[in-house]
Amino acid sequence: MSRWKPKAALACLLGISLAGLESLSAAPPLTTVQDILYRADGSRFSGTVMINWRSFDAEDTSNIATSNLQLRIVNGLLRVRLVPTTTGSSGAHYSVRYVYNGKVQFTESWAVPPSVSPVRVRDVRIAGAGSTIGQSTQIEISNVNGLQEELNLRPLVGLNFVPSRAAIINIDGALEGAVGDPGECVRVDGSAGPCGSGALGIAAATFVDGETPNGAVNGSNLSYTLANTPNPASSLLLYRNGMLQKLNLDYTMSGASINFVSAAVPQSGDVLLASYRTLGSGTTLPQVLCTNSGSATNQTSSTALGTCVIANNVLKPGDRVEISFDYSHEGTATGFQLTVLWGSTTLASRTAAANVAVATGRASLSVIPTGGIWSAQSWGNNLTLAQDANSTSEGGTAGITVSLNGNMSSSTSETVTLRNFTVTRFAAP
Repeated sequence: MSRWKPKAALACLLGISLAGLESLSAAPPLTTVQDILYRADGSRFSGTVMINWRSFDAEDTSNIATSNLQLRIVNGLLRVRLVPTTTGSSGAHYSVRYVYNGKVQFTESWAVPPSVSPVRVRDVRIAGAGSTIGQSTQIEISNVNGLQEELNLRPLVGLNFVPSRAAIINIDGALEGAVGDPGECVRVDGSAGPCGSGALGIAAATFVDGETPNGAVNGSNLSYTLANTPNPASSLLLYRNGMLQKLNLDYTMSGASINFVSAAVPQSGDVLLASYRTLGSGTTLPQVLCTNSGSATNQTSSTALGTCVIANNVLKPGDRVEISFDYSHEGTATGFQLTVLWGSTTLASRTAAANVAVATGRASLSVIPTGGIWSAQSWGNNLTLAQDANSTSEGGTAGITVSLNGNMSSSTSETVTLRNFTVTRFAAP
């Protein structure tokens, strides 16, 4: 019967532990890649080789962390020691870039085998890798989580993409170059044409600088007049003795008229200067004053389903305003009525039977110095064309509200809905 010998057992355990630690601390085997690199003209390559790799397991199960290595190549001499990848985990390889004069000249992939003697570049280069890292392995976009979604967020290059051109977005959402001659202006819709007054149907903006408003500067006069109406009104910069005056605090404005508050009345010897913009004298494009969908009602009294408030001094004699409107009827048992008002003037009023599902119409008003001249038409399915014309004292130059009303003919759960309305101004030159 043998006796337990603590010292011997301890020595045995220590031996095992040290052996285990020695195996854990041992570095993975390395292969030397050594070669002379040449340029196509026969001279030796001088530059930098950058080697990158992703994490993989070596043959001895050592974990090789993702990292990179940069080597300076002098007189063509390349020598580097790397962990073999051919006996490592699946997919392990090195991505190699050759850099000369700060530019990447060539890229390739290496598969390094275990070897006790140096190997050359031709021994490790992956066949068919060509000039692209990892070209020998194709990865489908769908196999990369989130890649397709990210690609969808990036703008595409359209067939008519041209570098150094103003970019427009085509109907497919791709980028294309604006078509036109150099020096032309590009419109919001992507079309181009000559810049300047009237060239695109837009009046050229006129800048007025340092104008002295007309009016006596005597310590009591509050009212002054500009030579033109600022457009937009917010463009007016009014100075008194070099101090910028504040709208609605020091003065109020209506069109080209300026009215100082009594606490800020200009004194004798004060200098007033105004700078502002106007639309100029070209032909202007139509101006959409309001466009929107409206609401619905089942009330029997006329109810405003949509309104457009036109402010003071927006309309001028010679302007034309067009109003378009579309109503729908939700039901088939009760009739309804629609009414279009210009201020208190009725432009269109139709009573529709229960079998009318859609009603629509157009109204037009010409602004004249004494008011306006208007015409209107309305029609629908199962609703014959009706038309009318007349004049009104409400021209809208002092501001006007366009109201589009509707109501049901009798008490019901059915509704009439204002689906859309648009109020457009055609400004006089």
